[in-house]
Amino acid sequence: MNDNTHDHPAQPDTLPADLEEKTPQSRIETAQAATKSIAPEAIATAPLQPGWERATLEKLAYAALEEQRASRRFKMFTRLSWLVLLLVGGWLLFHRGSAGTDKSTPHTAVVEIKGEIASGGDASADNIVGAMRAAFEDDGTQAVVLLINSPGGSPVQAGIMNDEIKRLKAKYKKPIYAVVEESCASAAYYIAVGADKIFVDKASIVGSIGVLMDGFGFTGLMDKLGVERRLLTAGENKGFLDPYSPQTEKQRAYAQAMLNQIHQQFIDTVKAGRGARLKESPEIFSGLFWSGQQAVSMGLADGLGNLDYVAREVVKAEDIVDYTVRDNVAEKLAKRFGAAMGEGMIKALKVAPTLR
Repeated sequence: MNDNTHDHPAQPDTLPADLEEKTPQSRIETAQAATKSIAPEAIATAPLQPGWERATLEKLAYAALEEQRASRRFKMFTRLSWLVLLLVGGWLLFHRGSAGTDKSTPHTAVVEIKGEIASGGDASADNIVGAMRAAFEDDGTQAVVLLINSPGGSPVQAGIMNDEIKRLKAKYKKPIYAVVEESCASAAYYIAVGADKIFVDKASIVGSIGVLMDGFGFTGLMDKLGVERRLLTAGENKGFLDPYSPQTEKQRAYAQAMLNQIHQQFIDTVKAGRGARLKESPEIFSGLFWSGQQAVSMGLADGLGNLDYVAREVVKAEDIVDYTVRDNVAEKLAKRFGAAMGEGMIKALKVAPTLR
């Protein structure tokens, strides 16, 4: 099949006849524009108006055809380049470690704990524990740094991570430090106290040692609207914390006792982790939070410092290798658009205990 026939529409009856009235440069441009719509082999038979040279027109037609082919090749090259870039980007997201740093050489290992601490999230126990294990196992790791920027979340996930920190420290005999960026509150602090030392910025938010269970009650609004809630249960307390049913004093007391128990677990973990460094204060376990500077003076943190400072001055290994488990591009898009609306509705009504 002749490739040229696909690059050009139907041929005109004659070629333009107004070249005599144009300058030489204008004549060339006009000829080039005209021949872009004419197949090169058609030049030989097309009626020729005065002022045109058939050989020149043939050259211009072939030049226009090559220009179109070059344009197609460029578009294909661009698409392939984007594909390669995406593949390389995905590989880099999966690849742990800084470029040019061999994990067998001395380095500071970093595991990032960012965002809400929750099962299935980036800061889940599954992700963080797996990253910590990989960091401790590498021979070149001189110390592990937990880089924390989180407002808190699940006490269960935090407890799993805290327990694993203690186990890994005992097994590998390597130090672990917590470095706080913007915030290390509630469940995030629950994790941090498992570290040997905690470093903060003077303006970081630290603390919030407390537990909450939140939800909504719509019974008053339903009465005003004349809406009746028909909830059938087998078990006296099966509808406990249902937002459309009234809450009894017995149920309230039960929930409060459970929160108090989890709070005491939190307090015990903080005391065990901080030991004698913790300054006695009636408000320290009240759920309040403090600036990084206040946290140091209260014994909630050990000093001021960022990741580079800790790697350079504390660990004495300036090379930093990131062990954080990260999603690739496809997984991020799936999580973002997959079930976002349904997940948001569930979160709006959730009543599980939260360390925040």
